[in-house]
Amino acid sequence: MPDLALNLQSLQNALAACATEGRAPALLAVSKTQSAQRVAECAALGQRAFGENYVQEAVAKIMALAPLELEWHLIGPLQSNKCKTVAEHFDWVQTVDREKIVPLLAQYRPARLPPLNVLIQINIDEEAGKSGCSPDSTAKLADLIDSFPRLRLRGLMAIPDPAHSQDGVAFKRMQVLYRTLQPRHPQMDTLSMGMSDDYPIAVTHGATLVRVGSALFGPRPPHSEDT
Repeated sequence: MPDLALNLQSLQNALAACATEGRAPALLAVSKTQSAQRVAECAALGQRAFGENYVQEAVAKIMALAPLELEWHLIGPLQSNKCKTVAEHFDWVQTVDREKIVPLLAQYRPARLPPLNVLIQINIDEEAGKSGCSPDSTAKLADLIDSFPRLRLRGLMAIPDPAHSQDGVAFKRMQVLYRTLQPRHPQMDTLSMGMSDDYPIAVTHGATLVRVGSALFGPRPPHSEDT
């Protein structure tokens, strides 16, 4: 569709303009609530990586679009009873935030697939009731993930409070935490932060992957959450 092509090109141009050391941040197309057909249209324009929040909705799209060999990221909260399904179908999980789910993901990752790429979700503002590992607990969780051969620790992810994203404070904290952990985990190469409203600010603080939905697909259609 013309608007999708225009939006994708605009985002690619904006990210290219933000390139540091010759490398532009990668774009993750947030396709939650979008139809498989809409995802296929975006893929036909060259976008390969897609982020989903709801496991059941995502798996239906992953199976329907399997011939396209797309890259699928879970970016929504992960319940322990969904670990098997996620480990079997996704390429990345960006929302690992507690020890309990780590061995489950490793246990259920099929041997026929490469190790599951994992990001630790950080509650960088330490908001009560919000998903994410506390900054002080991140090092221990990173070591645990690294101990499982079927998992590959790739970096960190955060969804800061909007009040702390527009001024860049939370993104700066994430950048510092990421750089602190990297010497111990040199395979880390991904700092996932920034969405439609704040990705330019995130990029100035080291984001290597931005998660964009509405600025690409337009307003989201309604959805039914997983049960």
